[in-house]
Amino acid sequence: MKFNANTKIIIMITTLLLVLSVSISLLNFIVSLNAKQQELKHRSLPLSIENIYTEIQRNIIEPNLISSMMAHDTFVKEWLHHQETDRNKIQNYLASIQQKYGMFLTFLVSEKTHNYYSQKGFIEKLNPKDPDNAWYFRFKNQPETHEINLDYNDQFHNSMIMFINHKIYDQNQQLLGATGIGMKMSYIDSILKTFRENYQFTVFFANRQGDIILRERDINPLKNLSDNPDLDKLRPQILSNKGQTLEYHSLGEKYLLKSQFIPELNAYLIVQAKLDDFTKDVRQTFLANLSISLIITFMITLIILTMVRRFNNKLSFLASNDTLTQLKNRRAFNDDFEIMLSLTKRHQQPLSLIFFDIDNFKTINDQYGHQIGDQVLVRVAEILKQRFRKEDLTARWGGEEFVIALPSTTENQAYTLAENLRNQIEQDPQLQTQTQHPVTISLGITEYRIPDDYDSLFRRLDDAMYQAKRNGKNQTCHALI
Repeated sequence: MKFNANTKIIIMITTLLLVLSVSISLLNFIVSLNAKQQELKHRSLPLSIENIYTEIQRNIIEPNLISSMMAHDTFVKEWLHHQETDRNKIQNYLASIQQKYGMFLTFLVSEKTHNYYSQKGFIEKLNPKDPDNAWYFRFKNQPETHEINLDYNDQFHNSMIMFINHKIYDQNQQLLGATGIGMKMSYIDSILKTFRENYQFTVFFANRQGDIILRERDINPLKNLSDNPDLDKLRPQILSNKGQTLEYHSLGEKYLLKSQFIPELNAYLIVQAKLDDFTKDVRQTFLANLSISLIITFMITLIILTMVRRFNNKLSFLASNDTLTQLKNRRAFNDDFEIMLSLTKRHQQPLSLIFFDIDNFKTINDQYGHQIGDQVLVRVAEILKQRFRKEDLTARWGGEEFVIALPSTTENQAYTLAENLRNQIEQDPQLQTQTQHPVTISLGITEYRIPDDYDSLFRRLDDAMYQAKRNGKNQTCHALI
């Protein structure tokens, strides 16, 4: 496929515009994306973790403080020492705490009797061999004084409950038992869901061993940091007290993560952000800008293409036509006549030519000015366009000379046409108005004869026209044999 120069220019301009549009859009996208990442890393994430910590204090740390208060309550210690037989007292106490703070469950376990109490009264006697009771015996043997534990409790509709357990010690640091509160996981899930929806962050808690002790169960499947190998690589940094912002990739997604140790819960608050969630508007803006740029590029290309086509058409017209009369010029006539002559020779059909000159045209220019002279030429051209057929070739040969090629026309027919043309021009009212007298022409005619070529044919035609001039003008002469 060949391309002309204009097509190459259009392709080059379009390519440059496309490269420029895409480059600018891409550069803006990269700058905006980097700015969004930096804003998220150094401002949004640290600020959000402070806001989340405040929410945690109100919704989760407060229950931990309530549990701690119960463990240090002198009434509870006194009751465990001397009044455990009066179960109504502890039931009333636990019920008052449960109602005052709106907890789902308040409980107490006696180390001496292994009895388990709640706001509903005595529930059961704990057995170290019962898997459902193993939590207490595990808890009392570990060094921590409190813990957060997620467990199902068959005494309370087998619901998943978050227990905040605190050990109870007497003044001699002897273990008296454990107490605490329980909250339904639906409550915890709603808190974490609020964090995700309000801040677009995934929030969860991990203990020092990397176990995920609090999470939004339907969203976050992690049970331990080791469940995600990419996340597990950052375990030392996550479970430290530096509070640094970390980056990692998992399953083709980029994440930013920040952790903060919360002493009240003895756990790490971990806030995680998927970068795509925060750069969605940047990507949408990039796509919008790119689309607009491509549309503008397409429109500019169409405009350029239209202008080039118009310019080419104009150049083509100027190259083939006389600008004043709008007839074909001499060069275009010669190109078309060569084809006409070849067809005449091939099909052995007649071909005649008329060649004429406007008489005394120099006098018209000198007497009335070149503007009137131009008007005469234009009017003569209009008469030619009206009188001759579409298949005939009419052209301004130069100056005040005109030529007409007549395919399938004999010399006698051409003579009749020439005389009719001469009479029409001489009698034309418009020409008479322009020059104040009739305008006449001198014509020569000839017919193609074997073995004519272009030069011999036009030499004979030119001689015929000049013969008409020599004979007194305003007449038509045949070419001499």
